[in-house]
Amino acid sequence: MIVPRLIERKRDGGRINPAEWHELIRAYTTGDVPDYQMSALLMAIFFKGLDGEEMYALTDAMLTSGDVLDLSHIATPRLDKHSTGGVGDKVSLVIAPLIASLGVAVPMMSGRGLGHTGGTLDKLESIPGFKTDLSLDRARKQIEEIGCALIGQTGEIAPADRKLYALRDTSATVEAVPLIAASIMSKKLAEGLTGLVLDIKRGSGSFITDEKSEIALARAMIDLGARRNVPVVALFTAMDRPLGCACGNSLEVIESIDALRGNGPHDLIRVTFALGAEMLYLANKVQKPADAWPLMRNAIDSGQALAKFGEIIEAQGGDRRVIDDTSMLPIASTRGDYLAPRAGYVARVSPRIVGHGIIALGGGRRTMDDHIDPSVGFVITAKPGDYVEKGERVATIHARDDKHLAAGRAALAEAIEIDDSPLPPLDLISHRMSTRGRDKWKGPGDKAAAVADIDYEDSEIILPPPA
Repeated sequence: MIVPRLIERKRDGGRINPAEWHELIRAYTTGDVPDYQMSALLMAIFFKGLDGEEMYALTDAMLTSGDVLDLSHIATPRLDKHSTGGVGDKVSLVIAPLIASLGVAVPMMSGRGLGHTGGTLDKLESIPGFKTDLSLDRARKQIEEIGCALIGQTGEIAPADRKLYALRDTSATVEAVPLIAASIMSKKLAEGLTGLVLDIKRGSGSFITDEKSEIALARAMIDLGARRNVPVVALFTAMDRPLGCACGNSLEVIESIDALRGNGPHDLIRVTFALGAEMLYLANKVQKPADAWPLMRNAIDSGQALAKFGEIIEAQGGDRRVIDDTSMLPIASTRGDYLAPRAGYVARVSPRIVGHGIIALGGGRRTMDDHIDPSVGFVITAKPGDYVEKGERVATIHARDDKHLAAGRAALAEAIEIDDSPLPPLDLISHRMSTRGRDKWKGPGDKAAAVADIDYEDSEIILPPPA
């Protein structure tokens, strides 16, 4: 294998065959292919793309570069949820214990925050003692015992992806759809899943902000799952404003516990239930997704979902008392309100600016080596479309000191726009996509369909034509 010839071929729009992908990824993982050559190939892929066979071969090569979480001996369906990232997106913390409490195994592998988005691992590690660096053997045993493990990517799983992910970040090739799909699916397929639900974020706060690329990414991951006999369903959800109210690691854990108590913000609960319904549907726990909503509501109202979160915390070294006493979580020493500078309608709450504001407070990363303060962040109670009076509190800043408090206030002044008339935000949940196509999402409470009338499998297919 002569790597410069592969780079040249891809640069000129040619294709790399499966055997070459496997040999290339093996050599890169062992250090026989240097970063500068792989960077050149990544840039060629960024501009020329990969066809379906190439993308599958790359995914398979990364998947087989390490070990997998073998859960084939577990009779229980095994489902995970993956989000393409956002601000205030703490759905994983709610949905994992919720779905596990309903008899589905949830092996959930998550990542850390980078850029303007938060990371599930950072949120979980704000819980005193909580460990996310479990070995595959320990994760397997925990799933056997309590039905859920919340872990990070270990050195055992897809080591080629770990190297490539870091290289993509430094070579400005993060946004390439085939590389995103292969990276995500190499890790998800390593979890031994029987089904996967995707949360494809839309809007100004998402990594991918154009609809064509969002659809292409979802379609790529659905296809990669189908090739491995793992059914994948995607929901497209809004990220033109933060999800929920809390933005910041410890603050989001508190809001997640509130949600598991039944007191979460409406938008967080609705997105969680929509995704959870798809997980229960793929697990064959319900006849159709709409039937899952009352099951999840009962799991929360009865306390079993919150109790499951306590089990997970305890199993992973954390103090489960936090579910009853959230004051045990890191708390910022300084707080201040952000007041509406004028009367009017909240026209915009920019998640990207809010995310960068959290970094300015010390609660996010500019590089993977940065240390974070889990206590800082924002609680933004105003939503786009709300009418506010001048001087009304629309957010609370949680900061280390007065200097950082001022930085947080400056970030909110840029992020929150108030105007004379409301602007319509994106639909919270807009579409559903599976191997059958992409159609408008209709859920409980939508005017277009009552719960009992929803049929997710027989709706009009609105797939775009192939590129």
